[in-house]
Amino acid sequence: MKRVEVYTDGACSGNPGVGGWGAILIYGRVRKEISGSEQFTTNNRMEMTAAIAALKCLKMPCEVTLHTDSSYLFNGFSHGWIYNWLRNGWKTANKKPVENQDLWQELLELNGIHKIKWIKVKGHADNENNNRCDKLATGAAAELKKKLSETNDNNSTDTTE
Repeated sequence: MKRVEVYTDGACSGNPGVGGWGAILIYGRVRKEISGSEQFTTNNRMEMTAAIAALKCLKMPCEVTLHTDSSYLFNGFSHGWIYNWLRNGWKTANKKPVENQDLWQELLELNGIHKIKWIKVKGHADNENNNRCDKLATGAAAELKKKLSETNDNNSTDTTE
């Protein structure tokens, strides 16, 4: 099984608001950076989307070491939250519906394909790859925000004479 290092991060301008995600996949000397954005989302959704997008890049089952600064994402698997939610019909311990269930289900499916070791890293610290993912995520969000602003500017015309 091939071994791949993955670093992920999500960002959101407002929560909810315009969001972005970034990921880096490293296999040997090959390095791939990916990113994307959504118009109306949350930081947690962007953190999860980064992991999903990275795992979907893998063409075959792999041993993955996935680094995230998201406690939400890390704890979901490392502390077994997702398995408790699944057992409880996607309800939390407080009997409330699990937020982001669609993304958790997708991650659960990908977790069944790949052997994933979840690593929690400190955000905005000395981890070069995590910092790069942050730049990818914030850059993707900023680019979308700019496009949305330009679209709004082009659609607002002066109708007074």
